[in-house]
Amino acid sequence: MFRFEKDMYEMSSASKVKATNSRDSQQHAGVYDALILDARLRQALVSLRSLGQRGLTVAALETCDGVPAFFSRWCRQGYVCSAGEGTAGYLAYLKDWLQQIGAHVLIPTSDGTIALLQQHRAALEHHTRIALATDSALAIAVNKERTLAMAQELGLHVPRGVTVSSVSDVYSAVHEIGLPAVVKPVESWVSCEQQRVASQLVVSLDEAQRVVEALTCSGSAVLFQQFLTGRREAISFLCADGEIYARFAQWAKRTEPPLGGQSVLRQSIAVPSDSGEQAERLIRAIGLDGYSEVEFRRDSSGQPFLMEINPRLSASVEIAVRSGVDFPLLLYQWAGGGPIQKIRRYRVGNWMRYLKGDLMTTLETFQQRGRPGVSSPGRAAMDFCLSFMRPMDYDYVDWHDPLPALHATTDFTARWVGGAIQKRFVRIRRKYEFNG
Repeated sequence: MFRFEKDMYEMSSASKVKATNSRDSQQHAGVYDALILDARLRQALVSLRSLGQRGLTVAALETCDGVPAFFSRWCRQGYVCSAGEGTAGYLAYLKDWLQQIGAHVLIPTSDGTIALLQQHRAALEHHTRIALATDSALAIAVNKERTLAMAQELGLHVPRGVTVSSVSDVYSAVHEIGLPAVVKPVESWVSCEQQRVASQLVVSLDEAQRVVEALTCSGSAVLFQQFLTGRREAISFLCADGEIYARFAQWAKRTEPPLGGQSVLRQSIAVPSDSGEQAERLIRAIGLDGYSEVEFRRDSSGQPFLMEINPRLSASVEIAVRSGVDFPLLLYQWAGGGPIQKIRRYRVGNWMRYLKGDLMTTLETFQQRGRPGVSSPGRAAMDFCLSFMRPMDYDYVDWHDPLPALHATTDFTARWVGGAIQKRFVRIRRKYEFNG
């Protein structure tokens, strides 16, 4: 495997590329068809496989070594940047890589990387084509407050909510919205802290104050929204100049964490007539070209409420690919400026499972016992086991490309078992020291 490594403090344009652990030394020089960023993510591996299987030369970049995508047969080179995601060092590294090696299309898959590319887009586009919508469209799509405002103008249902800027606003927010409620960051990536922040459920005034204080300490506002417990659906599109080239819908049976996060057990469904039409109107109004995923949650009466838009390849995109909608390939075609294949149908009823995430969300039910919308631990454990009886595909698992799944499994097992053993030894040592 190749690696392009530089110290994060030495990012001059005079730096030289070096490759180690070569699998194919002939591939060191030359231009790649695509560079996939954020290689640790599931959607990055899906993209590598999708493009590589079609004869495209694909490389991957990450800030740490040993991620499953680097072990894919379709990954010509895996590059490791020692600088953190979203940092100036990462940007300098990427600029050097594009100048010295180069790729026709650059595909980012995380919020932090997208935020960085937005800020420096003009300079990077001298060297590559970036698979992102326009800055004006992204500015709306990544900001939940602006997204919901646009949706309301179009007549879509959105959760009741208020914007909260500090702990002092919490009491009035609880009085207006009620409890339980969901506290959401307006934007998922906080640039000043270089980290992604997630939504949280709150069930009491004290908990709401603690969560709001934590999420607003950097000066960012949050949304305080009503809690909806209905079915969670996501509708994905590939759009170019207002024309839809592909549509796909799925619903999430289980997510990690249990009350909203990445879907870990999901099924392909026909595009719902209500939310599908609403999502399409919304992305056209925003002018959101490229790939996007529009998330809805239904209320107790079945009415869809808009949650958010993800203007990047989502972690759950593999179910679309396995159902016949190859979004990574379509995204590459769109970003590369070539003809875009039009997808008119796909298989419905397919199940897909992210086993590690499903295990973790099942274990979390023991910690979140009794909280709204969380299954009892016994029911969650039974559902987890029964899911093995249902025919389905699994994330990472591809018998034509087995190494990523094998690596992900051994890495998780080592961390899980190793962590458990370490904790056990710590307890034994403390007990021995206490008795001594």
